[in-house]
Amino acid sequence: MINMIDGISPKVLLILAILCSVALCSVLLKLFKSKLPKDQGREFAFNGKLSAGKVRGAGIIFVCSFIAVSLIFIPFSLEYLFYYILLFLGMLSGYLDDASEKPWGEYKKGAIDLVISALTAANFVYFNPELTAISLFGFSVKIPAILFGVIGTVLVWMLINATNCSDGIDGFCGSLSIVSMIAIAAAVYFANGDANVTMLVIFMVVTLLPYLWSNSEPSTMMMGDAGSRALGLFLCIIIFKTGNILLTIPLCFMLCLDGLLGILKVSLIRFLHFNAFKKIRTPLHDHFRKNKGWSNSQVIFRFCMIQAVISAVTVAAIK
Repeated sequence: MINMIDGISPKVLLILAILCSVALCSVLLKLFKSKLPKDQGREFAFNGKLSAGKVRGAGIIFVCSFIAVSLIFIPFSLEYLFYYILLFLGMLSGYLDDASEKPWGEYKKGAIDLVISALTAANFVYFNPELTAISLFGFSVKIPAILFGVIGTVLVWMLINATNCSDGIDGFCGSLSIVSMIAIAAAVYFANGDANVTMLVIFMVVTLLPYLWSNSEPSTMMMGDAGSRALGLFLCIIIFKTGNILLTIPLCFMLCLDGLLGILKVSLIRFLHFNAFKKIRTPLHDHFRKNKGWSNSQVIFRFCMIQAVISAVTVAAIK
């Protein structure tokens, strides 16, 4: 539930919180748009050069807006405070990369993501020892906290990077993330009724909307690593709260498929000198744009529709 204020009903407070989220992000985007770095275009992405010169790193604005509203309207807890700090650090590392004249190396970014992932998993295990189980097809297995932390760290790291790789089309990453967020909020509700997760999702979704207004095609700004990395981390945090981290697979299926396929392809080529996906262009959204002739809008809507169906079936099974 949201923080109580004497004389104001929870419903009114929720409405105020939603309006505050939208207004704060909108104002900050307008005030600081000229201060954000400019994109240099992506060399190997399909139509990547079209993004050159656009404002990049808008994630620093909507992430900070989300954290501010959450601190004000959601009851304080040490667990959530640490999540806000980790979200900020994940966003900050991405923003510094966005603002850097020379992009950071893959290993440097990967190491930072790994540390943040490990801290996120450790924070969850410490405050939620009762939720450290893995469930599949109705069977639930309680696993040691250390093992859960290791598995959780890997999942967070993978989703951070999958979301980052998926940020290649105007409006794509934000829209697909919203579909997953809503489904995860429903899964948490049916699993344990945690109202705070529902509030977090609502605040993140409505905070993203002013950004998506400017990110819709043809966009004038992009979230950059500052936004995509933070969104991946946020998705994992709320998935942890379902009590079943394996739900990452169905509830973020299209994000994982789109982003992780490229990481797998590059890893196989780099370390095993084997290209298992010669006919598939990665990220997957580029494959459908370049090889299948889909428009950007078709990619966005079709991926979101597929994810919506998978999420609906998953949530129905949980219920």
